[in-house]
Amino acid sequence: MSRRAKFIVGLGGALTANSTTERAIARVLAHAEGRGARTALFAGRDIDLPMYAPGEANRTQAAERMVAALRRADGVVIGSPGYHGSVSGLVKNALDYVEDLARDSRPYFTGRPIACVATGAGWQGANMTLQALRSIAHALRGWPTSLGLALNTRDPLFDKEGTCLAAEADAQFGLVADQLMGFSSPH
Repeated sequence: MSRRAKFIVGLGGALTANSTTERAIARVLAHAEGRGARTALFAGRDIDLPMYAPGEANRTQAAERMVAALRRADGVVIGSPGYHGSVSGLVKNALDYVEDLARDSRPYFTGRPIACVATGAGWQGANMTLQALRSIAHALRGWPTSLGLALNTRDPLFDKEGTCLAAEADAQFGLVADQLMGFSSPH
């Protein structure tokens, strides 16, 4: 009997194309794919959604696609740049749409591993943002992976083509992928 491949969804980034945060999420997803997962990435313009309004039933196609993928996800990678010591408004607004999963048989992120990736132009912002992401994951009933990544972007982590320049960071992306794959089970 063959088992369905795990489905890992990445969510986050910035409106700047190929931001460091987006590339970090994509790198975790690439490691997960190398371990047999199917993946989807919602980053930048994909998550530039109308402000979440509780009780509003109308959704854009982009919001519907993102929510549908999160509903099917066996694990999630959430990444945000640190803006003024916390999660960016772009990422927080996208996460607010997870409320659409509240009445599912598996509400919110119940029972799913959530990898948290935070970037910042210094350690303080990256670490504070990582803590905020982990708190959000808990609030959405997810299980933050043991390793969360706070990445200082003062020195470039990726080249123009998106290749990771730091072997230690790439090893951490792989470890997070291992944790996502090991802690999730296909539903």
